[in-house]
Amino acid sequence: MSKQGKESVQKEINIKNRKASFEYTLLDKYIAGIQLKGTEIKSIREGKASITEAFCFFEKEELYVKGLQITEYNKASNYYNHDPLRNRKLLLHKREMKKIAAKMDDNSTIVPLQLFINKGGWAKLEIAVAKGKKLYDKRESIKKREVERSIGRKIK
Repeated sequence: MSKQGKESVQKEINIKNRKASFEYTLLDKYIAGIQLKGTEIKSIREGKASITEAFCFFEKEELYVKGLQITEYNKASNYYNHDPLRNRKLLLHKREMKKIAAKMDDNSTIVPLQLFINKGGWAKLEIAVAKGKKLYDKRESIKKREVERSIGRKIK
């Protein structure tokens, strides 16, 4: 059997937070690694994760993500499974952490945008320093999106 026959085809994992760009004005984006335990990577590879309710926070000069839900791996015993909603440490360089901490003020937050697996097989989380939008900003976003849709329909 050839090498190509033995290779398993891995589907691309790309879990997005669609609400983030609507709810927040994104200022700067960073890609961080995630410190995972045991069966968490297997659940992510199956696509069983959600970042819609997640947010990031600093604790003792380290960045953590809270609310990132990775469901339990169904093929593992209960002893080896993980807590689905535990806080997970984000892995960034110190200079990146200092940049993020310097940009934080009263109105800004750190939101996860996308959870994916890179070419090397590592789970990565794209995060952004963001400011919350006001109601009129959200209305403007909706109006802009509707105009783009109508233009797209007229072109076709």
